[in-house]
This record gives sequence, C-alpha cells and structure tokens, in this order.
Amino acid sequence: MTDPRLTPANGRVAHVSLQGQVAAERFTAGEWRQVETGVLPLLAAPGGARMRELVQGERFCVLDRDDGFAFGFAGRDGYVGWVFDEFLFPERPPTHRVSAIRSFWQEDPDIKKAMRLFPLSFGARLRVARIEGAWARLSIQTPPDAVWYREAWMPTAHLAPIATLEPDPVTVAEMFLGTPYLWGGNTAFGIDCSGLVQAALRACGIDCPGDSDMQMGLGDEVTGEPARGDLVFWQGHVAMVVDSERLIHANAHHMAVACEGIAAATQRIAAQGDGPVIAHRRVAPAEV
Repeated sequence: MTDPRLTPANGRVAHVSLQGQVAAERFTAGEWRQVETGVLPLLAAPGGARMRELVQGERFCVLDRDDGFAFGFAGRDGYVGWVFDEFLFPERPPTHRVSAIRSFWQEDPDIKKAMRLFPLSFGARLRVARIEGAWARLSIQTPPDAVWYREAWMPTAHLAPIATLEPDPVTVAEMFLGTPYLWGGNTAFGIDCSGLVQAALRACGIDCPGDSDMQMGLGDEVTGEPARGDLVFWQGHVAMVVDSERLIHANAHHMAVACEGIAAATQRIAAQGDGPVIAHRRVAPAEV
C-alpha cells in the first residue's frame, strides 16, 4: 500500500482540482524548481491545510499546476503536496547554508540601515555572489516586475559552506529551544516534533523522513538504557534523548521546543491519554 504523503509512483498524478474535478491519472517526468522565499508551506490541497514546510533554497519537483498552485514533492524527503507556484524559480546550485538558528537578509550591508528584513531559518540554502568581510552579497531570484528591494546582504557569521555538516543532532535540536510549536512546522519560526528531528538529523547528514511514524523506521530498536541522540516514540509523537535523564521535543504541552525529564514526559503523555512509549530507536551517525 503506497503512502499518499510520499512521491507518486513513477510520477503518476491523480488529484482533485480547485473546481472539484478529478483529473485523470497521467505520467509526468516533473520539473525541478527552487524555493525563493523564507518559508513555503506544503499544503494538502490548493489553499488547504499545512502538512509540512519548505525553506529558502530547497528543491521541489513540480508534477502539475492549478490556478496559482503547484503540485509535486519535496526534494529532501519526497513529501507530496501543493505549494504557491509564484515562489518557485529555476534551480541554481546554492553555495552556503544558514548555520545560525535564525537570520535575515537586508538591502544594505550596514547594521544601522536595516530598513527591511527578510527572515531566514536555520538550514536555508543560499547562493552567495561574494563576501565582503562581515557581509555576504546574495544572489536572489525574484519576479521580473519585483521592485521591493535593490540588493540582498546578510551577515557572513550566519553562513556556512553548503557541503559542511553539523557534528551532533542533539546540539542542533538544542538550538531550537524555545521555538514555538507549530503543527507541520519545519523552521526556527515554528516547528513540530517530527520537524525538529528531521532538521537535527539532516543538518548532520542523516537522511530523515518528515513524519514521526515514518521516522520509526530509522536506525535500530533499543532495549537498554537511552543514549544521547536516541529517538523515543509515542503514538503520533517523537522526542530526542539528550542524556540518560532528559529528552528534547517540540510539543503542544509547552507549545514550544523544550527539554523535559524522560520519566516525567512519559508519565505526562500517558496521563493525557496518548499512551505509552511504542518505540526506542538508535540512529547511526552519517558516514563521512
């Protein structure tokens, strides 16, 4: 049985249009495009509910279009959905990634002249035209009639070369402490439990799907004591182990990314009716 959240088999598309008509199944090779906006929601239907999010510079394969929306799948994990077509542009290889938890680009390379700020999340992918000391000049794609900025600059200290990896998923997850909880969120402006795990693992070069039930297939089952970086699962929820006594997770109880005692979290989650721990997985580090 195929998972509707993942890439349509062989690129075959069957969807309901904005007019409610069911399109015939057909084959399309797809067209790879690149996100050019800080955060782009991945929707269940045109104008529908947010399922996940894409960030600046991520790849998206377009399989179909419908009245301003594009249907396809995310390059990072094959997650299927609809996005606003206006924010998709031709692919250009990124040179850097945002390594700060949150950053921005602005029109002038001057901290006192930040009249307009364009927010960027950890993990955003950018093409740097040149670096001038503390500032990096970006190459940003915009619509032909765009007149809302002249240039794009951001702090060099907030960037890392695209090929570099973070060394520890837990350290990455801890960068998100205090980030608001957002269902389907994937960024430092709002994130959910599986989004946090995916961001942390992918930053360290470990492939990771988008939802917690998919993530239960990662690594190996653990029967002993928890170790740093282990994943602990409940029905519909996932957390990452910080040490033998604590875990970190984005959760609706705190409405934020928070550290919590493993025993306390397990007891609280059971008490609120969401059941016991159903899996404990250990994920191997990426091969370098």
